[in-house]
Amino acid sequence: MNAPERGAPSDPLKWDAATLRDPHRQPDKAARVQAMFDAVAPTYELVNTLGSFGRDAAWRRRAIAAAQIRPADVVLDLCCGTGDMLRLAARTVPTARLLVGLDFSARMLAHVHLCGIAAPVCLLRADALRLPLCDDCVDVVTCAFGVRNLADVDRGLREIYRVARDGARVVILEFALPQRAPWRTLYRLYVGRVLPLLATFIRRDRMRAYRYLAESIRTFEPAPVLAKRLVEVGFREVVWWPMNLGGVILYRACKVAADTQGVVLPEQERA
Repeated sequence: MNAPERGAPSDPLKWDAATLRDPHRQPDKAARVQAMFDAVAPTYELVNTLGSFGRDAAWRRRAIAAAQIRPADVVLDLCCGTGDMLRLAARTVPTARLLVGLDFSARMLAHVHLCGIAAPVCLLRADALRLPLCDDCVDVVTCAFGVRNLADVDRGLREIYRVARDGARVVILEFALPQRAPWRTLYRLYVGRVLPLLATFIRRDRMRAYRYLAESIRTFEPAPVLAKRLVEVGFREVVWWPMNLGGVILYRACKVAADTQGVVLPEQERA
């Protein structure tokens, strides 16, 4: 008899109604998220592109522009997935000293495509809460839609701070609920109903990954709270911009020796 397929209904790591009510407080959140990304890896980029109507590429380009990558920089992309941010960073600054992609999903890393990249790239399978890097060794840290998935957000931010050099730039892309009522209602309908159907149509969503997406956004903290967390960890010059009618937030922070600025009010939405 064949072993049950991973992600089958009997899989104990599948998101169900009970765990989705409060996904960020599940004691086994890390294991569930890892199994979920292993399951969706083959169609991850396709669903992202179709589900965002191609806008995800623009969000990532703006994040890379905000990072201000220089030719001699070491760039760390956390929760790198299938390598979207790595490829964009390499195209933007082909002479970067080193690009490091880190993810704890082996299947996501197996689908990273790096053809045509001139800059040296290192892929690491590791936990973002325990980075296998020395202190003060990274010039730029990027993370696209991964902070929300961490089992302990504060610990993840402290790890970023630890490995960042003085002067390092940190850019984070994350989903959020729009604040204006009409867009908030439409956004929740689209992410909660339409996107899971699209993902199921493309590939059976046995782990209910896109149900988790909707609930993890709904229950995640608003932008000012995450910005405050960045300041409390030690980052300065923290600024955030709403995009996509408030459904996506771009955060930028710096590690500086002097205690200069705290949270900066967000600029007007430009994308």
